[in-house]
Amino acid sequence: MELSDILHVNHQKFHPLFSPDLQPENTLIIDLSEENRTLHTLDFTDTYGLQQLIFDELEKNNAVYAYGGYLEDRAVYRRSPLFAASADQARSIHLGTDIWAEANTPVYLPFEGKIHSFQNNDNYGDYGPTIIVEHQLEGARFYTLYGHLTADSLNEKTTGTVLSTGEVLCHIGDAPVNGDWPPHLHFQVIEDMQGLRGDFPGVCTGQEIDHYRKICPDPGVFFQKLNRIG
Repeated sequence: MELSDILHVNHQKFHPLFSPDLQPENTLIIDLSEENRTLHTLDFTDTYGLQQLIFDELEKNNAVYAYGGYLEDRAVYRRSPLFAASADQARSIHLGTDIWAEANTPVYLPFEGKIHSFQNNDNYGDYGPTIIVEHQLEGARFYTLYGHLTADSLNEKTTGTVLSTGEVLCHIGDAPVNGDWPPHLHFQVIEDMQGLRGDFPGVCTGQEIDHYRKICPDPGVFFQKLNRIG
């Protein structure tokens, strides 16, 4: 059975990542793809301009969270040379889900596991403080990645520490500590860490989609009320 199938079969075991949980009544589905014309004139190096755009939309829609991004093709990554795979090829396909919310919002662990690795990826446009948790479910090993955190989220963390379902793992960070992004959580599911620790690609090129789709399934199963799972 593939990891995505195992996750869906066991979805009732997962604790919400946020309180209150994401659901249609409090969450705005946001489009940050090339198709969103409102982004075409935005200066992507202006973190606070992007933040104002997102949080104005939250206020306008009376929403607590904005959500989206899995396999979305985003022009926003042009803001940093970090996402240039080569001189003529850019990484722009988003491999996780973003949840945009107020800075310092706590994030709860969705399923028991242990700390695989953590570090501060402090390049401009990167994850900033990052935690990766290893899980076991029905004999399958998988990992969840939490990026753009507060610096304090890494305090007193130790590789191998066993974690319980539902405990507070970290908090959403603010710019510039979080990689210089508007406050949000990058949440990604990973089947194979490929030997990496404390970091993993959250964006890929168009030519790499098939490869990364297999090892980074849709995290939507962890947002059951919003995606009407179960």
